[in-house]
Formats: sequence, structure tokens, C-alpha cells
Amino acid sequence: MIELNTISSNPAARKSAVRVGRGAGKKGKTCGRGHKGQKSRSGGFHKVGFEGGQTPIYRRLPKFGFKSRVSFTHAELGLRVFDTLDQKILDEKPLDLERLKELNLINRNIKTVKVFLNGEISKKVTFLNIKLSNGAEKEVVAKKGSVE
Repeated sequence: MIELNTISSNPAARKSAVRVGRGAGKKGKTCGRGHKGQKSRSGGFHKVGFEGGQTPIYRRLPKFGFKSRVSFTHAELGLRVFDTLDQKILDEKPLDLERLKELNLINRNIKTVKVFLNGEISKKVTFLNIKLSNGAEKEVVAKKGSVE
């Protein structure tokens, strides 16, 4: 029967620590610190993030967020947006950059637009000079729309 005082771990489960600086063998002499230099000396270490005098990464990087300027002139739309529009509006003329601005689907500062597939579309849509993802293009063509 196992008693609490007879339980022991597998002897191979706990490796003994390497004793450094005991003779010229492995981890002897320099104890794995190499030769000379600040890091080889006793007490000769430095603060976290120190890079040997080079400006540390925490000082090289900006301290606050970054917003790409491209995001102010580029818009991404999902196909589902065009499903909410009336079919008469879609049939009047092809949807180009100016038409999307008229319909208030994009901001007036936008210079490029890309349409992505997100769900199905049930209406016929014609795009003019607008980029579409492969999936969106297939969906538009499948609904008898066109991409020019």
C-alpha cells in the first residue's frame, strides 16, 4: 500500500543544477560567461532593454499609435451594402467613384475603393473603374452584373 511518506518522484525527473566554476571542464573557468566585457564581470550587468549603448528599441519606436495616411484616401466596402440600395438607383448608371460619393457610401476625400465579398447579393450591379476582390467579382457576374 502507498503511504504519503513513501511517495517519491522518478529520479530522472529532477536534474541537478550544473555547478559552474569547478575546474577546467564544462562550465569551468569562465562559467559560460565568455571572456572579458561587462557581462563577464561580477555585478557588471545592466538594466532591462540595454543594448550596449545603442539607442534601445523602446526609445527608437514611437510612443503612441500610428494611422496610415492611406486610410484617409482609401475605402473598403462589402457587397452587402449594395443590396440595401434600390434597384432603380443601381440601373440608372454604373457605380463609379463619383456615384458612390453621391450615394453617401464613401467619404468625399476617398480616391480609391475596393469591394469585398461579405455575404450574397440579390441585385444586378454594374461597377465602373472600381476594384473588386475575386470573390466579389464572381458574385456580381453570377447575378448578371458587370465589372468594367
